[in-house]
Amino acid sequence: MDYQAVLEEVAAHVRPQIGRGRVAQYIPALASVDADRFGIALADVDGRVTGVGDWERAFSMQSISKAFSLALVLAEDGEKLWRRVGREPSGNPFNSLVQLEYEHGIPRNPFINAGALVVTDRLHTLTGDASTTMLDFLRAESGNPGLAFDQEVAASETAHGDRNAALAHFMAGYGNLDNPVPTVLEHYFWQCSIEMSCRDLALAGGFLARHGVCADGSRLLSRSEAKRVNAVMLTCGTYDAAGDFAYRVGLPGKSGVGGGIVAVVPGRCTLCVWSPGLDDRGNSVAGLAALDHFTTLTGWSVF
Repeated sequence: MDYQAVLEEVAAHVRPQIGRGRVAQYIPALASVDADRFGIALADVDGRVTGVGDWERAFSMQSISKAFSLALVLAEDGEKLWRRVGREPSGNPFNSLVQLEYEHGIPRNPFINAGALVVTDRLHTLTGDASTTMLDFLRAESGNPGLAFDQEVAASETAHGDRNAALAHFMAGYGNLDNPVPTVLEHYFWQCSIEMSCRDLALAGGFLARHGVCADGSRLLSRSEAKRVNAVMLTCGTYDAAGDFAYRVGLPGKSGVGGGIVAVVPGRCTLCVWSPGLDDRGNSVAGLAALDHFTTLTGWSVF
């Protein structure tokens, strides 16, 4: 298949969608991003990567980081994590406090903010430095040693992170955090602030398309564990729009309010699309349309 031609067709198809939606406003450092940007990249399982548009322009990965932190914890700790976080779609906003109270401090899944805080807490306990562990992993898998935290974004999230702090303190009250709340929040915000391009993220997520095998041929996850990460991405990876994403795209995916979405075609490739304009559920308008058209053109999905 001519991936370049397919991606060019996708970009042409979604051009009217680019700039629609609204960039994330609640993180001031993201509010000034140009909504008219668009990039898409595809990395096959052999590490060959192609892209169009702004595919090599770095952006804030935000909640896409949650997929990588989940994989790193499962690699170190196996099934123990699921005692502290569920695997069900939330049906509520990603930063909801109400659901957490109903469920006694156990987050519904690892991709809502409360669940991601639990995962970060566990990664920090296992490694001693959750954010640096993730950054080192992403540098290795993307082949880009220049990846870095965006200090402005991290500081902005810290200054406006009251809702996340409330979630963390609430879970700590139920005994579901091992580390001090300020430590967990710090590493969570630093992870979300990492800047990556579509190229970087498509390559970094390749282990999920290779059934758990890293870029250097070593195994991070068992085939079964990789399947489970992909399954949770499919059912929970796009906030409370996961059903619509599965219906339209039919792939495991994880979005972030920076405008990126990573999607996995197991056994074939990983894609990353970026366009900062978000819908009212926090997902990229043009990004969702691009992945929808990609699966329509190729016929690739997990169904």
